[in-house]
Amino acid sequence: MLIIEVTNARDVVRQRIGRLGSRLIGKVVDAEAQVEKALMQELESAFREIGIEARIYSVDGPKMLGRSHLEIPLQVREERQIKQP
Repeated sequence: MLIIEVTNARDVVRQRIGRLGSRLIGKVVDAEAQVEKALMQELESAFREIGIEARIYSVDGPKMLGRSHLEIPLQVREERQIKQP
């Protein structure tokens, strides 16, 4: 199992929407959700291309505590299941 924590979601969204739009981050735009959605789309395409079947979840809540602990209050934002034809 892989766990990927995007640590610069706000910066990525800020680069995409510009300086003026960056004021909306946290008010109108959920930076983490937007970046996770784009990442899920890219992973889905790549997985299909090489024949990987997987379930990918975008969740809100888990936090890494150092290198050895994961805090898991969990709310699933989105789920995709990739199956090969």
